[in-house]
Amino acid sequence: MPRRAPLRIGLTGGIGSGKSTVAKLLAGLGCIVIDTDAIARALTQAAGSAIPMIVAEFGPDSIDQTGALDRSRMRQLAFADPSARRRLEGILHPLIRDETSRQAAAVDTGTVVFDVPLLVESGRWREQVDKVLVIDCSEATQVARVVARSGWTADAVQSVVTQQADRRARRSAADAVIFNDGITPVELARAVQSLWTHWCEEPVKQ
Repeated sequence: MPRRAPLRIGLTGGIGSGKSTVAKLLAGLGCIVIDTDAIARALTQAAGSAIPMIVAEFGPDSIDQTGALDRSRMRQLAFADPSARRRLEGILHPLIRDETSRQAAAVDTGTVVFDVPLLVESGRWREQVDKVLVIDCSEATQVARVVARSGWTADAVQSVVTQQADRRARRSAADAVIFNDGITPVELARAVQSLWTHWCEEPVKQ
């Protein structure tokens, strides 16, 4: 029997879709989750390796009193000036890519889940994973969930939704889609379990 290489799953979904919940469910099933958002937060916390480059690009006002990235200020700047978002991404994305590769290289067996909010937008992930799992829901549900958990205004959430890939583009890139709208947490967990089992039982590629 050939030895199964680690199954590599790209997990994505729009803001408020429930992607993070699914990542936790997959971790509970024994998957190793590499969270690119968590990597980005580590890079931009006080003394994070991205901070000197951010200060050089955006000035000291981009940093809060703790020495971390001032996320609220940067979010407002990115909404007002799309080039600012691209400049920030130009700093962060190579660092995130390097750390993601480092963590993935340490995995010998099992299933690796790459939790990537902008997987479709990046254009580079499809060839790096075996499967793409998209967590989908209506835009109205996205907005309602984020407003409820974050206190953002509906307009602010809608601005983020608009900047992300639309639902059709995301679904077209998927090997599987879980529609996380109008279902219970138990039903979501069952859907994740069923899909994960199916993928793990697929024959090993020669």
